[in-house]
Amino acid sequence: MDKQEVNEIARIARLALSDEEIEEFSSDLEDILSYFSVMDEAPTRDDFMLNPVMIENVMRDDEQYQVIDPEILRQSMKVFEGYVRGPRLS
Repeated sequence: MDKQEVNEIARIARLALSDEEIEEFSSDLEDILSYFSVMDEAPTRDDFMLNPVMIENVMRDDEQYQVIDPEILRQSMKVFEGYVRGPRLS
C-alpha cells in the first residue's frame, strides 16, 4: 500500500500521522491485505449454508378452549343486555 493511500485512510480516520508512522503503517497494511488474499484461494461450494444445522419453525396448532364459562363471569359483573359495563370515558 502506498503512502498516498495511507494518508487518505488517516485523513478519513482523523489521525495525524508522522512520516515514520506512515511508512510503518504502509508496510503493515500491505501485510494485512496479503493475509486476506489467502481467503481468495480457499475452496468454495455452491450449496454453502450459513448455518450447518437446519432451522425449522415448529408451531403447534392453537386450540380454542374456555377455562371459565362466560355466564359465570357475567354474574359477578355489572352487565347491560349481556355486555360488560366499564367506567365512562370522558
